[in-house]
Amino acid sequence: MTRKAPMKTHRQMVDEWKREPEFKATYDELEMEFTLLRELLLARQKAGLTQAEVAEKMGTKPPAVTRLETALSDQRHSPTIATLKKYAQAVGCKLEVHLVPTKAAKAS
Repeated sequence: MTRKAPMKTHRQMVDEWKREPEFKATYDELEMEFTLLRELLLARQKAGLTQAEVAEKMGTKPPAVTRLETALSDQRHSPTIATLKKYAQAVGCKLEVHLVPTKAAKAS
């Protein structure tokens, strides 16, 4: 009988990969996109809406919402501020954009 290796969670795998400098640098560059994607999905979930329902409220078709949500994870396309505002309104939120000083800027 062969034993299967224990399954790792997504978080465990990412934490392990982050020990590699090249992976960590690329991952850190994408942090903003990952954060925005999490916020979009969480807002839609809290609103109890499907992608199709969000699309209807935005005045678009469901594939456009799918593209918006997946674009943030695969870097194919950056949504416009206008699109993000429509999405936010559709899920009962408002869009806020903030500039946060980087550590390097704070040290200057």
